[in-house]
Amino acid sequence: MSRRHANPTRRFVSGGSNPFGGILHPKSHVSPLLSIVLVLVGAILLIGLFYGGSGIFGGYKEAISKVEGDFTCTLEVQRAIPILKKAYGDSMHKVLHVGPDSCSVVSNLLKEEETEAWGVEPYDIEDADGSCKSLVHKGVVRVADIKFPLPYRAKSFSLVIVSDALDYLSPKYLNKTLPDLARVSSDGLVIFTGYPGRQRAKVAELSKFGRPAKMRSSSWWIRYFVQTSLEENEAAIKKFEQASSKKSYKPSCQVFHLNSYH
Repeated sequence: MSRRHANPTRRFVSGGSNPFGGILHPKSHVSPLLSIVLVLVGAILLIGLFYGGSGIFGGYKEAISKVEGDFTCTLEVQRAIPILKKAYGDSMHKVLHVGPDSCSVVSNLLKEEETEAWGVEPYDIEDADGSCKSLVHKGVVRVADIKFPLPYRAKSFSLVIVSDALDYLSPKYLNKTLPDLARVSSDGLVIFTGYPGRQRAKVAELSKFGRPAKMRSSSWWIRYFVQTSLEENEAAIKKFEQASSKKSYKPSCQVFHLNSYH
């Protein structure tokens, strides 16, 4: 999103009242050279304030970034890795991440001691960097349509983490995908999803996702879990909340902890 700012110096070069009333004689005229200098100085000041990230322009710039949807729940997963390790302990040894930019999440998980990680990227990765394409080439990250069953056996992973993927599925496909994610996990399923009204896809991304994101409320998700026979993991919820409190961590996305199918 970009907004066109009105040029505060435009009136200096247009006809009408003299902006320097108390300084210049009412009948005097501002020279063309002076007008150009004033316009240039004003433009430089505005650019400096806007990109400097300070004051009112800095706050405005940050607000625009949030509205455009620059923040994603996949980034939130990366922030939450230390908290998840505290909550899940040994269950973080064999992890599957499902969602866009899965290469980044998997790379960060692999940096953790005694952690094996794999990923499923639901969308095209033609623009991915070399390190991501290397992970795909090695089979660590797969590009797969999550509307269909994942190519893994039941309970292949101790923990499955999903972000920014379920928000783009209609109920028709959600009914198939979510149970399948629970199927391939043995110790739990963690869902990171956006808050209604806070995050949305950029217009440029709609062609990749196929549909706008549908941000559902916490109550909607809880009812849905009951309908699909998925139980919330109360023990993991408690440990996650305790670890979050100690680390002063406050998620920017909704986080749900579910038990795997037994």
